[in-house]
Amino acid sequence: MESEETSSNIDRKRHRIALVIGGSLLLVASIVLLLRSVHYSAIPSITEPQPLLIEPGSSFSSISNHLQARGIVENVGLLNLIARLSGSASMVQAGEYQILPGMSQSDLLALITSGETVQHRITFIEGWSLGQVLEALAQEETIEHSLNNVSDEQLLEILGSDRPSSEGLVHPDTYFYSRGTKDVDILLRAYRRQQSILETAWANRLGALPYDSSYEALIMASIIEKESGVSSEKGEIAGVFVRRLERGMRLQSDPTVIYGLGNRFEGDITREHLRETTAYNTYRIDGLPPSPIAIPSEESIIASLNPVEGDSLYFVATGDGGHYFSSSLEEHNAAVERFQRSATPERAND
Repeated sequence: MESEETSSNIDRKRHRIALVIGGSLLLVASIVLLLRSVHYSAIPSITEPQPLLIEPGSSFSSISNHLQARGIVENVGLLNLIARLSGSASMVQAGEYQILPGMSQSDLLALITSGETVQHRITFIEGWSLGQVLEALAQEETIEHSLNNVSDEQLLEILGSDRPSSEGLVHPDTYFYSRGTKDVDILLRAYRRQQSILETAWANRLGALPYDSSYEALIMASIIEKESGVSSEKGEIAGVFVRRLERGMRLQSDPTVIYGLGNRFEGDITREHLRETTAYNTYRIDGLPPSPIAIPSEESIIASLNPVEGDSLYFVATGDGGHYFSSSLEEHNAAVERFQRSATPERAND
């Protein structure tokens, strides 16, 4: 009888233990499911893109506290726990990130450990001067600046160039960068790109061109860039200038005159400007000016080395972005009268 009671007590204890263990496992499972639900569900506070800047050396706890202070994350304890358990806390990469609506805590951890930072962009426009390029760099708050008030000689040293001027040496394009990138690094990328394009175009040039070097082709390309309003005309404009060089005629290009005037140019070119002798006034000097007058596009560089054949020696703007090309001065003067009645007749080009 006593033995039966003892056996019954043991069974009841075992049952209670089983219930406790089962309840504990159920509780743990419920907590795990809850944590997973919170971790993988969209963060409700993120209703629009949010920037997140992580400074180098930031601890994960400081990052999570920052997220809580901004109302992006409510339970930092949970986020810290998951980050430690998953190893994410030690894998965070510094940089600027963009938190997007629909992201979960899991997505957030993946983002800040991925290194996929926000990419900013800056665009250098065809025909800009180098001064405009430097100004555009200086105006970007996301760039680290070191080129302010740099001289042309210092800039050439930074670029590693032996050219007489830094004008025209960088490539007009859109460049992407992360916050904190140095202006020097962006400029060097643009410089190397331009040199690569020029070297390739020079290697593939037509024969018997009136250039002694690829630099002279770059100078011509910059003039073509400033003269052309329609891309399809660049080769034809190149043809006019190349034929004039070959025949010993002056280029007579207004943009070179304007460049030589610098800050003195106020929007209207005059007879006095055309008569003034400067290193860039191609109405007064023979051949090419001493340096480019702008940053030319790849298209203009290729045009300078692949001029369209023909007999035209003059062109005048038609007022719609294009030009009228003439093979004789008589025809050109008539075109000037037709398209630009106020223009100076003796000017060969617009």
